[in-house]
Amino acid sequence: MAKLGISIKIDVTKIDKSRIFEGQKGKYIDLTTFIDTDNPDQYENHGFISQSTNKQERDAGVQTPILGNCKVFYSDLNNSQQAIQNQVAQPQVAPQMQPQPPAGFNDFDDSEIPF
Repeated sequence: MAKLGISIKIDVTKIDKSRIFEGQKGKYIDLTTFIDTDNPDQYENHGFISQSTNKQERDAGVQTPILGNCKVFYSDLNNSQQAIQNQVAQPQVAPQMQPQPPAGFNDFDDSEIPF
C-alpha cells in the first residue's frame, strides 16, 4: 500500500459557514482536493482544497471557492508502483507437479502394438 505525506493549508475566512454541519462528535466540513504530483505550481504546490459539492450542485455547475493548497512532502508511491509492476511483469507462478506414470507402466511391452 502506498503512503503519502500531504501538507494542507487553508484560509478559514473563505469557508462558507452554511456548509458546516453538526456531527456526532463535533462540527464538520466536507472538503475536496485534487493532487497532481507531476505538475507542481510555481510555489511547488501539488493541488488545491475547496469545499465539496453534492451531485445536484455539480450538475448545476456550482463551484465553491478555493480555500487553500496542498503539497505532497513524502511519497513511497514509486516504490509501491514498482513492486506492482514487477508482480505484473513477472507473475509468481506456483510450481506444477509433473505427472508421474503409474507404477509398472514402463514394464509394459508395446512391441506387439501395430502403430
